[in-house]
Amino acid sequence: MARAGGPVPGMSAGDYASRIVRVRAAMARRGIDVLLASVGHDLPYLTGYHAMPLERLTMLVVPLDGPVTMVVPRLEVPRVVPQPGVFEVLPWGETEDPVALVAERAAGARTVAVGDQMWARFLVELLPSMPGARFVRAVDVMGELRMAKDQREIDLLRAAGAAADRVAADLQAGRIPLVGRTEAEVSADLSARLVSEGHDVVNFAIVAAGENAASPHHHPGSRTIRHGEIVLCDFGGTMGGYCSDITRCVHLGEPSPEVAEAYRVLHEAQRAGVEAAVVGASCQDVDRASRAVIEAAGYGEYFVHRTGHGIGMEAHEEPYMVEGNDRRIEAGFAFSVEPGIYVPGRFGMRLEDIVVATGTGPLPMNAADHALVVVEA
Repeated sequence: MARAGGPVPGMSAGDYASRIVRVRAAMARRGIDVLLASVGHDLPYLTGYHAMPLERLTMLVVPLDGPVTMVVPRLEVPRVVPQPGVFEVLPWGETEDPVALVAERAAGARTVAVGDQMWARFLVELLPSMPGARFVRAVDVMGELRMAKDQREIDLLRAAGAAADRVAADLQAGRIPLVGRTEAEVSADLSARLVSEGHDVVNFAIVAAGENAASPHHHPGSRTIRHGEIVLCDFGGTMGGYCSDITRCVHLGEPSPEVAEAYRVLHEAQRAGVEAAVVGASCQDVDRASRAVIEAAGYGEYFVHRTGHGIGMEAHEEPYMVEGNDRRIEAGFAFSVEPGIYVPGRFGMRLEDIVVATGTGPLPMNAADHALVVVEA
């Protein structure tokens, strides 16, 4: 099993060096002189190293030309897996100023790209050290590179999705007891099963019963699950460096005609969104396809979020399937298709798969039953 936070299985120094080359080409196109990657996933994407979110600064300095340097606390150096030819390690001690070290290696840069997850304190400290520099978001460079997954990444997403599917199958088969248990207890059960199926980290395990399912990101708590209600389960984690994310609903006993009809609409909307997720279509086309089905059935006001998000090393990343995003889908784009219907105070439902766009059509990463499965336990 891969260690959580470690290098992606199968990645070599040459692979990371190739990514640096691509980053520099993107920087040149955008007139960026240096890219600074700290906490977040741009750093491991380029080096295989996950920085701990500490008050001590870790920063990868990628100039347009010249050596790439990882400025890292000396006590963290043993965690860094060397990647020869990719980056140099510059340790700093407790009495040194790491921001000054970064500024020295970025000296003369006029346009600086910084990662979205960089702590504000370090950016604030860096600004006076680089007077006259213009700061932009690194996502404009890194987002484009990370959106299109290569075959290795697709294989890792497929493996993570298959593991999540096995947990969903347990849920749908009634092997996960629900009635009489709290949402929190079922959430812990789902999490344990994700780990037993090979996940290194559980990122979330939403369990929402009955009226609680009308809150899309409900936090599972002490609410006891009862017979006669819908239970929404949205769970995922990280496996081999890449994420899973799946949502399935089950119903405890036969659903009412109203719930059954709403789910029929949801199922159709999710299928329409997947079918629209073809290379060359826009991201907003996926949202429009799912939303049109729900609106036509009269549930439009109850679909309160975008249809999907990109996925890879992060559970949520570019691209986003939302109105206003006219980016064209390219082969290798990986994202969720997850419409929902949420009736406040009564019930909610969501159906989610991860898909990868390919030249021959959308490739699902999930195959668990899409029906509103009736369970009794």
